[in-house]
Amino acid sequence: MSSLTQLVTEELAQPVDPRVRAMAAALAARYPGAARAVLFYGSCLRESQLDGLMLDFYLIVSDYRAAYGKSWLARANQLVPPNVFPFEQDGLIAKFAVLSEADFYRLNGPETRNVSVWARFAQPARLVWSADADAEAKAVAAVARAAPTLLAAAGPVKGEAPLDWWRRAFALTYSVELRAERKSRSQSVIDADPERYARFGAAAVAAIPAGAKSGDWARRRIEGKLLSVARLAKAAFTYSGGIDYLAWKINRHAGTQIEIKPWQRKWPLVAALVLVPKLLAKGAVR
Repeated sequence: MSSLTQLVTEELAQPVDPRVRAMAAALAARYPGAARAVLFYGSCLRESQLDGLMLDFYLIVSDYRAAYGKSWLARANQLVPPNVFPFEQDGLIAKFAVLSEADFYRLNGPETRNVSVWARFAQPARLVWSADADAEAKAVAAVARAAPTLLAAAGPVKGEAPLDWWRRAFALTYSVELRAERKSRSQSVIDADPERYARFGAAAVAAIPAGAKSGDWARRRIEGKLLSVARLAKAAFTYSGGIDYLAWKINRHAGTQIEIKPWQRKWPLVAALVLVPKLLAKGAVR
């Protein structure tokens, strides 16, 4: 049986569209001296046609002061990680989240009840740029923590099939954040590549620390929803066009027809705080 670190190393190294690597290199170049690694993740990994899609990246930096200087963005990234920004190149559009190496390692592990990073990196990802071998090794080490953290937090159920453990674990994480996707989305993550999750499963379980306890999911849900609102509020200041992106994502996943008005673009924080309760009431986000 392959070790989890070996499986993660091999998966992160799998090829991607050359435009994705070029985009990652250009993104890293915007943070000279601070950029350490760029990871490509999300549903676009499964797509051969990237035009018209929103690509997802994580930019890992040495620290926030190195990335932003003395800007208030450094403090915002530290207090409510990550910061998220839009990016475009050669006709492709993307958003990228910024985390320090220390936060990326921490947020992939059981030290945090916040599911947003380890739930994403328990899924397939690609390391599409790294500053050097040390940065690559640190990215692998951080990502290798994600799957054991996910499965341990969900906890085993006697007699449960391995793939059903994965499905239940992802369903729990989807329940914690504000989500526009349908409830079946968490199941489709596994169904898209069941062989991958079967291959990773035994290695991930073997890497769960002795004595690990399943999470308090009621508490996670309360904290997760509040954190989602805090990130949404922060994005109103850090993400150019964030209110339009929010509407686009909800329309895409929930089948709604939200149209953003001029005043909402002018006052995105107010618009977001008004919009979210309405969407919750309608069941467009959960």
